[in-house]
Amino acid sequence: METALTRLVGVRHPIVQTGMGWVAGPRLVSATANAGALGVLASATMTLDQLRAAVREVKARTDAPFGVNLRADAADAGERVRIVVDEGVRVASFALAPSRELIAELKAAGVVVIPSVGARRHAEKVVAWGADAVIVQGGEGGGHTGEVATTVLLPQVVDAVDVPVVAAGGFFDGRGLVAALAYGAAGVAMGTRFLLTSDSPVPDAVKARYLAAAVRDVVVTRAVDGLPHRMLRSELVGALEDAGRARALLRAVRHAAAFRRLSGLTWGQMVREGLALRHGKDLSFSQVLLAANTPMLLRSAMVEGRTDAGVMASGQVAGVIGDLPSCAELVERVMREAADRLTALSTVRPAR
Repeated sequence: METALTRLVGVRHPIVQTGMGWVAGPRLVSATANAGALGVLASATMTLDQLRAAVREVKARTDAPFGVNLRADAADAGERVRIVVDEGVRVASFALAPSRELIAELKAAGVVVIPSVGARRHAEKVVAWGADAVIVQGGEGGGHTGEVATTVLLPQVVDAVDVPVVAAGGFFDGRGLVAALAYGAAGVAMGTRFLLTSDSPVPDAVKARYLAAAVRDVVVTRAVDGLPHRMLRSELVGALEDAGRARALLRAVRHAAAFRRLSGLTWGQMVREGLALRHGKDLSFSQVLLAANTPMLLRSAMVEGRTDAGVMASGQVAGVIGDLPSCAELVERVMREAADRLTALSTVRPAR
């Protein structure tokens, strides 16, 4: 299936695997790329050396195009961009709007720039700065999310910009792909669906927790870092929501200390990281610390398998997913379902 997205990035299928921290590593990204979709490496939880090594590992596993997801507000964003350029990565995606200067540097090197946005005005801004495409995530999506449903947000953005738009939030099968195309999108991006594959490195016990979840078990909470965050209901989420200010601060400091040891950041850098993630919100000191070490909370679940002590970011689609196909099986199934749906629609005749 050829769309503006497949032509832009050089993949066979209009499907993007999103850059999920601790999940979208070389194994998942290369499996996605080999299946003909666009795999995106999550770099925010990596050091510079780890990022370069991960890019080279993906390149050793596949000749297909892939991308790297970057944090535009990271202190070393410029250095990460240079790694992407030096290593010949095809696509750079961003969870937050990159600066005009970062976009210009990437485009000058021939890298396709695809920021993620959660509002029409954000899409208009990054496109005006030169973004080649945008990923539009509606409120159904996992992680930090907005309040507007994909079915409302997507057509707004499609009508507002003249670059390929990729729909995210609520997609998991071929029917969703066809629906997105009908809205005018050039493809779909999926996170939770790729997390729940046999190629995903997430521990089996954590995958089982996702598979057991009903739609109502996927909640939005501000308790983790003060921002709307969609995730599975868990012991940690409940404890954070029930905790008083003193307990929340103690927990935040404990998690922050662990993440500081892992990341090598100083306490000053930790606080600056948290402040950068505030997005203009009025957060308490404990929430600033939690914002800074949310990656540690994700790591507890996604790497260590601690469903009792970690955060499990999730789209609402976790409640309707019940299997763990390989990336190749998933992509083939989505495209087959999409083809069948398009064939069925082509036989529909208007009533007279």
